[in-house]
Amino acid sequence: MSTKPLTGRTVFIITASAFGVIIAVNVFMAVMAVGTFPGLETRNSYVASQKFDADRAAQVALGWTASAEVTGGQLRLALRDRNGTPVDPAALDATVGRATEVADDTTPAFAFDGQALIAPVDLAPGYWHLRLVATADDGTLFRQRLQLFVDDPA
Repeated sequence: MSTKPLTGRTVFIITASAFGVIIAVNVFMAVMAVGTFPGLETRNSYVASQKFDADRAAQVALGWTASAEVTGGQLRLALRDRNGTPVDPAALDATVGRATEVADDTTPAFAFDGQALIAPVDLAPGYWHLRLVATADDGTLFRQRLQLFVDDPA
């Protein structure tokens, strides 16, 4: 056993070291969180909000619905108009990615088969998002975020 007395200096060093470890871990976790998912949806939310109602009304007027599923390494995106007729949009910008990070984001190469848009994908099992912006023939944008769940094949 040590016969050294517990001094104020020793208590201060122990306390400062404990708080130092806590602060270092918090800084590390914050840097990792911002680095993997910045949380930025739009650069200027005020400007985007000024057009939101008009854009939403135009999208609702299209009457389109969207659904997506992944089976056998293929992503099937079905766009339908209000009559249930398949839609082949004039342009399509789609990104498949994880909900919490952008490192796994991919842009599938869709082809219209007469009923739906099909793209080969190699997605690990788990929860994914499909973020799409489809453009109608008249230039109206259809924005949708769809949830995908890929089963483990084993």
